Amino acid sequence: MMRCPNCNGKDIGKIGAQDYYCWTCFIEMSVINNELAIHQVEADGSLSSLNDLFSEEERKMQW
Repeated sequence: MMRCPNCNGKDIGKIGAQDYYCWTCFIEMSVINNELAIHQVEADGSLSSLNDLFSEEERKMQW
C-alpha cells in the first residue's frame, strides 16, 4: 500500500493514470520513473513543487 511521504498516511486516492492525492495532508503526487514528484495544490488550482523539501530517498516509491 502506498504511503504519503509527508504525513505517512495511507488515505491516498488515485486521480489520474500516475497521479495521486493525499486526503490527510492535501498534497498531490505524480509517479515519474518510480519516483514521486510532490506538489501542493494552491487556492487557484495551480501546483507548487514540494520536491525540494524531501530527499531522493523519501521520494522513492514506497508501496
